Amino acid sequence: MPAVHVSDLRHLLDLPEDAPASARNLADHLGNIVRAATAGDPGTAWISALPCRRRPGRSRCPGRIVVLRSELPPRIEWGCDTCEDEGTICGWEGTYLDLREPRAHHRSVNATEVVVSDEVVAALRSLTLLDLSCERLVYQATGLDEGVALMADEDQLDELVGYVAAEANHEPNRRRQQRLDRALAVLSSALREMER
Repeated sequence: MPAVHVSDLRHLLDLPEDAPASARNLADHLGNIVRAATAGDPGTAWISALPCRRRPGRSRCPGRIVVLRSELPPRIEWGCDTCEDEGTICGWEGTYLDLREPRAHHRSVNATEVVVSDEVVAALRSLTLLDLSCERLVYQATGLDEGVALMADEDQLDELVGYVAAEANHEPNRRRQQRLDRALAVLSSALREMER
């Protein structure tokens, strides 16, 4: 039976180096949920690109995480769209995981849906040097049956391509570099299509 996770993010932000791997994995999972929920609009539940972390019957759950953020009280509710894993998160406001805009922000009217694979969006989530607007773009990605949808205009996608290229060029781990190179190829192709 899956549990309902009630979490105060402040307890997981600065885990000691000797913290168990399970605690670190949970902190990473909840941190990604906070990023996704705060990158999107409040008051509306949506299916994020984040995969479920459960493994019922030792098989990966195929579900994605649905997030809903409320402003008053500041709380994030989340749950898998396939299994029963769910929870709430508080204590995230003002942390480095909080991707909310500091003031009202209007999305680009020229934004186009760019459909990429789960592998590409996982590579984008692993980038370490994204600015806040690109990080929002990555965590606003919406899960689809056939992949993941990024909503970006030409300038936003060009900026994201630049970050991926820079990190791929300086990545010493060959396997990670190959993942970043594949993501770069997909995003560059989408950018060329937009420029036509």
